[in-house]
Amino acid sequence: MATVQTIRQKPAAKKKFNFAEHKFFLLFVYLIAVLLYYPYVKEDSFSYTVFRIVGSAGIFLAVYAVKVRRTLLICAVLLAIPAGLQRILLFRADAGLFSLLGILFSFAFDVFIVVLVFRRVFTEQQVKSETVFGAICIYLLIGYSFASIYAMIDTLQPRAFYVDPIMNLHSVPNRFDFIYYSFATMTSMGAAGIAPVTGQARSFTVIETTLGVLYLAVLIARLMAGYRHSSAERD
Repeated sequence: MATVQTIRQKPAAKKKFNFAEHKFFLLFVYLIAVLLYYPYVKEDSFSYTVFRIVGSAGIFLAVYAVKVRRTLLICAVLLAIPAGLQRILLFRADAGLFSLLGILFSFAFDVFIVVLVFRRVFTEQQVKSETVFGAICIYLLIGYSFASIYAMIDTLQPRAFYVDPIMNLHSVPNRFDFIYYSFATMTSMGAAGIAPVTGQARSFTVIETTLGVLYLAVLIARLMAGYRHSSAERD
């Protein structure tokens, strides 16, 4: 008489969250957290200083998220140091050459990271969750990069942007005003309460609007191509 042995299988262990496999997700959470928390920090206060110091950690998080060769890693670290100092120091539009150099280094670092993330994301054959988060991080980093450009323009031309006193509590634009204007421009939403006045400010506004529309078109095309490739492999 055959005996039937019942083999009990142990329940599969839950897979732990691996930070090394979700670098772009962590960078995405950081970039969104900055946008959400920034309005609640009062300027010229201790909390604002702490926020900028903690916020500078995002620079090194971006370097950590990008997997590059040693040469590019050294370049990223060299650009990250002055960019981190610029974020730690309080932003002042009339600080002169020192503020201008800090903004310039911060912009150079943002562009460098955007290029590296773009190369890594859009060269992958199969679309994964990290691919999507990496593409979103590029979009957010472009917004932050143009905010640095607008801050640099405002440093060189103090009246490059007009801040409507009726719709704002201050007359001099600050860092968050440029972030708000940058993302509103990139999404073609339009930034109410702040407008470009000089030709340089308007020129970069048009460039950012065009890049925002083109990037979304490229992103959608890339995701659709990756989705079709994954579907073909399953078939």
